Amino acid sequence: MTKIDFKKELKELYQPSAKQPSIVPVPAMNFLMVDGAGDPNTSQQYQDAMQALYGMAFTLKFTIKGADGPDWVIPPLEGLWWMQDMAEFSLDAKHDWLWTSMIMQPETVTEQLVEAARAQLKEKKDPAALPKLRFENFDEGRCAQIMHIGPYDAEGPTIAELHEFIAQKGHRLRGKHHEIYLSDPRRAAPEKLKTILRQPVA
Repeated sequence: MTKIDFKKELKELYQPSAKQPSIVPVPAMNFLMVDGAGDPNTSQQYQDAMQALYGMAFTLKFTIKGADGPDWVIPPLEGLWWMQDMAEFSLDAKHDWLWTSMIMQPETVTEQLVEAARAQLKEKKDPAALPKLRFENFDEGRCAQIMHIGPYDAEGPTIAELHEFIAQKGHRLRGKHHEIYLSDPRRAAPEKLKTILRQPVA
């Protein structure tokens, strides 16, 4: 059976240029989500969210595959980042960040399957953030995006380029700063990390 890789199936969403921002219509998709607050580099909440998200994502994948359903590559981790006052949002104020970490799920995943997987995961590992995990449809709509290559802490100029592009196109920012992590920071050198920076526009 062919393993589905959504990064390849949805190239427009997951393979943007690193040289020039673009505008893309992002369709509504289903996600596993966990909310939290604080610096992701030091927050226990963030580590707990990762364990719950990946635990659930793999439990669903293997349960469905084992029932002769489709098989797929776990989609990349995504994050929505914001502050109460987005005018003050800064890469230097991570301790004040609010966030939603999330992993997209294929259409074959249903609320019923998620709840069955939740019970299974609770019995096996019971990650701390499991009660906070939810399954939700997320409709982001029209967005601007660009690929950032390099360390997360060096995203500032790329974000500025993205925002300038949005203004030049006559759009305005709306919603939350969105990042999609294509690289595993445990395996890739910081200068080679690939991160999609996405911003909803109006």
